[in-house]
Amino acid sequence: MADIEHVPTVIADNAHVIYKVRGGGKNNQSPLASLKKIVTRQKEANVREVHAVKGVSFVAYKGEAIGLIGSNGSGKSTLLRAVAGLLPVARGAIYAAGQPSLLGVNAALMNDLPGDQNVELGCLAMGMSPADVKEKKQGIIDFSGINERGDFSSLPMRTYSSGMAARLRFSISAAKLHDVLLIDEALATGDAKFRKRSEARVRELREQAGTVFLVSHSEQSIRDTCERCIWLESGLIRADGPTDEVMKEYDAFNKR
Repeated sequence: MADIEHVPTVIADNAHVIYKVRGGGKNNQSPLASLKKIVTRQKEANVREVHAVKGVSFVAYKGEAIGLIGSNGSGKSTLLRAVAGLLPVARGAIYAAGQPSLLGVNAALMNDLPGDQNVELGCLAMGMSPADVKEKKQGIIDFSGINERGDFSSLPMRTYSSGMAARLRFSISAAKLHDVLLIDEALATGDAKFRKRSEARVRELREQAGTVFLVSHSEQSIRDTCERCIWLESGLIRADGPTDEVMKEYDAFNKR
């Protein structure tokens, strides 16, 4: 890949992610019964383990934009959360440069506060100085497009549609250069104009030597923004390489 420094930013070494899921039925117990189980250290019934990521290994480098593709439930979002440090790795390891930022997590948005105040809070939560926040605030609001149909930036976040909230989260997160930025389906929100702005911003982040991981059901978004693609299926990596090549394999698999 052209113009990519071979400086690793994320290394996954035989990483396994396993989490527990509680079933229904008998688990709908009274608070007293639940307390008794805790005190007696009684094992929970109807709890099963889900082996969501199974021995995944890869190295991501500075300047790369990497698309993650796969069927629903293939482990894409779980892998992103593990890279961000939000899910523990049961076996193996994941190493990352700096603190990876999962889109929407670092932006500490509060439903009862207006959008413009949430921009300030989100930027401060990402470590920006008050001077930087003041300088970038209006640009973030303009980028999100939430004011295109009225002065929504002065209204509480609870009045926003899910798409507006997602666009604002992306705009806040993308306002700062991250060592590693993890984006899960955010580019699927909004209209074509916002998607184009978002994809252009992802390319800028990559060119500024950040590493971007993008999960999207839109093949076009992956093709437009990512030179490399990792295909996950049932928690396993089926392919890892140039986007066009991996997409051909993935499309052939889905046509069987």
